[in-house]
Amino acid sequence: MKLEIKNLSKSFSEKEVLRDISLTAESGKALGLLGRNGAGKTTTIRIVMGVFYQNSGDILIDGKPFDRNNIRIGYLPEERGLYPKKKIGEQLIYFGMLRGLSKKQAVRNTVRWLERMGMSEYKDKKLETLSKGNQQKIQLAVTLLCDPQLVILDEPFSGLDPVNAMLLKDVIKEVIDGGAMVLFSSHQMNYIEEFCDDIAILNSGKIVLSGNITEIKRSYPRNMIEIGSLQKNNIAPFIIHNMGDISETVETDEKDPIIRVKLKRAGDKMKLMNALLDEKFDIDSFKVCEPSLNDIFVEYTEGGI
Repeated sequence: MKLEIKNLSKSFSEKEVLRDISLTAESGKALGLLGRNGAGKTTTIRIVMGVFYQNSGDILIDGKPFDRNNIRIGYLPEERGLYPKKKIGEQLIYFGMLRGLSKKQAVRNTVRWLERMGMSEYKDKKLETLSKGNQQKIQLAVTLLCDPQLVILDEPFSGLDPVNAMLLKDVIKEVIDGGAMVLFSSHQMNYIEEFCDDIAILNSGKIVLSGNITEIKRSYPRNMIEIGSLQKNNIAPFIIHNMGDISETVETDEKDPIIRVKLKRAGDKMKLMNALLDEKFDIDSFKVCEPSLNDIFVEYTEGGI
């Protein structure tokens, strides 16, 4: 299954919020939707959900107009939307039936997801009695209750401790591996890199960068080399005094056993490595430095809203 957003534009009064954006999500994969606050991520999500309607553009499923009645959607909003004074089990059953499940199915799925989240013992507790992290687990259970084909996650790891974050990571991976399409919006770049093959970065309502994360990183110059070695204080002078024909700059990390070498030509990295091995330096690691997703995000959004 493929979700296509084509040439989507949206304005509120005189303010143009989305400007001719296009992106694609596929079953069994997660697409990272990135942008600073106000860039248009939430508006895009709400148009997909049918909360807002676009001024122009199309949303397609497998090439046909998107009919929300014919696809199961799970949405985890950044602003939580459960009832604090209602019992958890009752809420899950209620939301399951709202999403088209029979009561029997809703009860069965409620039991299954509470168990998967390690929350079975809280079935008859009111939501307000739970910690913020446990409330987030219940919110995700509600999101996945109808076994959705399209899952939209907006800051799913907000407020979670490391143990609960690990559980949610496992669940989200299971959902992706199970064939769901996932739209993943977060400011936590480590989660985007962990789950998403592809990203789309919005800035001031426009997509300024999109594509496969690995390919985007590899498109940057590959002439910065990071060498890990406890002999950094010997290696750095060797490179400076003997390899000036290929090295442009050499820096050592003040705290860690790391040397960073900027080569004049990316193709000389093997020449550098072989020279170090010939000198029998003890090398722990030797790698090309790629920009982090955070670096790329800042580069493409720094001049935005």
